[in-house]
Parts: sequence; structure tokens; C-alpha cells
Amino acid sequence: MEYTVQKLGSLAGVSTRTLRYYDEIGILKPARINSSGYRIYGQAEVDRLQQILFYRELGVSLESIKEIVTAPSFDGVKALREHREKLLEKKEQLELLISNVDKTIALTEGKRNMSNKEKFEGFKKKMIDDNEKKYGKEVREKYGKETVEKSNAKVMNMTEQQHEEVTTLAEELHNTLAEAFKTGDPASDIAQKAADLHKQWLTFYWSEYSKEAHAGLAQMYVDDERFTAYYDKEQPGTAAFLRDAIHIYTGMKK
Repeated sequence: MEYTVQKLGSLAGVSTRTLRYYDEIGILKPARINSSGYRIYGQAEVDRLQQILFYRELGVSLESIKEIVTAPSFDGVKALREHREKLLEKKEQLELLISNVDKTIALTEGKRNMSNKEKFEGFKKKMIDDNEKKYGKEVREKYGKETVEKSNAKVMNMTEQQHEEVTTLAEELHNTLAEAFKTGDPASDIAQKAADLHKQWLTFYWSEYSKEAHAGLAQMYVDDERFTAYYDKEQPGTAAFLRDAIHIYTGMKK
């Protein structure tokens, strides 16, 4: 079966403008242009549009989607299985949040008591899923699936007191690092204090600590522009400064 832009847009629930834009950027070309100049889409294009919309639902950028679906090694069946896993994770997160809301409603209506751990359970799951979406691939490649899963489990089991402690620690780290950066010396006492605070902060999330992993993470802050942007947003160069301070702290400085 073949579809015009209008019919395909109606079928998929997207605008004709979106389909024309996908054609312009080369992410979804029509199968052919008919004698009247209309774009005509076949089954292969319908399947690709489904993949694109799946990735969009998962928050993947169009630029990244284009690289994925146009790669010679792209496997549609494998991609669908991966989509299913991600959707199940999203479903789990939504179910936790819905359960959290239901419990909160019951609490406010005086129908039940609700522990503080229960209140934050859904939100901790959301934090994990957000981090997975942003950095999951890189972190898993660097540290392995088992290490990441242990870290996620530790976050889910975090108590209210631990949450307060790590929040306070993160603020102290932020302020100390800002002051240390002004010295320009990653080996200074205050810079080494920032590195130690960073280690303490990590122990709330990592199942086990190693100097090598700590130094590797610090290097990632510089190598990955997303981490660099986070640390450099107030004082450019902070990510590299923290990396150097941590490498000195761990004895991994080259």
C-alpha cells in the first residue's frame, strides 16, 4: 500500500510539515515522486517512520536518529526489541509515579500513612531513568552493566537521611570547587578538599570506590561535552580543573 504525505501524516498522527522536514534533512525520503509531483511513501517508509517516532518518544535527537536509521548496519528488529525494553522501563517509572500519587492522595485524605521513603521512590526512579537517557550508554561502556545496575539499586534504597546528606554534600562540593578554581592550583589544599568531597559524594551512588574509576570519571568530565557544559556553566575551565585536582588526589596524575 502507498501513501501520500497527507495520508501518511493522518495514519501516523504527525503533520505534513513534519514529513516534509524529514524529507529535507534526509531522515525519511519518499519512495518516489509521482507524475503530479506528490511524495509517495511505501511500506519501508512507514516502518522507518515508526522507528523515528519511537526514538523521538524516547527523547533522542533527530540528528542522532538519522545516524542510527541510515547506518548500513541498522537492524530494524533489534531496534524494536530495544524500543520495547525502553518502553517497559518508562512504564515502570510511570507506574511508580502513579502509585506515589495514589498513596499521597490517600495520605492527604487521611486514609493511610505514607513513609518518606515511599514519597520519594517514584522520583528516585525518574532520576535514574533521566541519567540513563543522558549518559547510560557511555557509563555502561566505561564501567560495565553490572556496576551501573548496582549503583542504580543503591540510589533506589537511599533513605531520606542519606538523601539530605548527599544534597548537602553536593552543595558543599559546588561551593568549595568554585573557591578552589579561583586559586588556579589543582594541588592546593582547597582543591584537594574539593576532590575529597567529590569522592564522598560518589560513595552515595557507587557500590564500591576505586581511585582508578574516580580518575576515569574525572577524565570523562572533560572528554564529554555534556559533563563539561555542566561544570563550566558558571566558570569555564572548571571541569578540567576538577579533573586535574582528582588526578592529583588519586595519584593518577600523568
